[in-house]
Amino acid sequence: MLGDVLLIAEKHQKAGEIIIEQILASRKPKMIIGISGESGSGKSELAHVIAKGLRKHGIFAKPLHIDNYYRILPLERTQWRKDNGIEKVVGYGEYDWDTIYRNINEFKEGKLSTGPCVDLVTEQVDQLTTDYSTVDMLVVDGLYANKTEGIDLRIFIELTYHETKKAQVVRGKEPQNEYRMAVLEQEHKMVQALRSSADIFINMEYQVVPAK
Repeated sequence: MLGDVLLIAEKHQKAGEIIIEQILASRKPKMIIGISGESGSGKSELAHVIAKGLRKHGIFAKPLHIDNYYRILPLERTQWRKDNGIEKVVGYGEYDWDTIYRNINEFKEGKLSTGPCVDLVTEQVDQLTTDYSTVDMLVVDGLYANKTEGIDLRIFIELTYHETKKAQVVRGKEPQNEYRMAVLEQEHKMVQALRSSADIFINMEYQVVPAK
């Protein structure tokens, strides 16, 4: 997302280094990594660290932030959710999965690809064009990233919105009010349902642990 604030800390660097070792051990052509977690849990930071760290190994990896792929435009989403009921509409169905899979297939085929990119300053959706002919890996991150079919390695960050309130306020994506808390609780339910599909966990201390 344009205008996003990345709060990269030592914990992200350490976790990223460990995960990169595991990626290298199971590397395959056009590999796709998934990172799911709740708001403020460090998904984008971890995706950035992994992608940048892979460059040292001669691997070009690109983060794909699927929170860019909401079907309802940012300026319309709050009222749409209120009108249709937060518990009914907040979840997997808010994403434009057709475009997500089109862009992923374009990555696999090494094609030129155009996809949405949210500008957090204007709250408009721009279109970003990527040449995937030179991209070796895709790091898909977002609330429901691990629901995406075709992921080769799924990472799940266990921190919930209760533990990430400070990060949410600092990054300032959305105001913290009753509406926002209701959205976070519904997202919590949907994200936690993806926990069982993970290959790697980032625990509450932001340590990398294998799936049980």
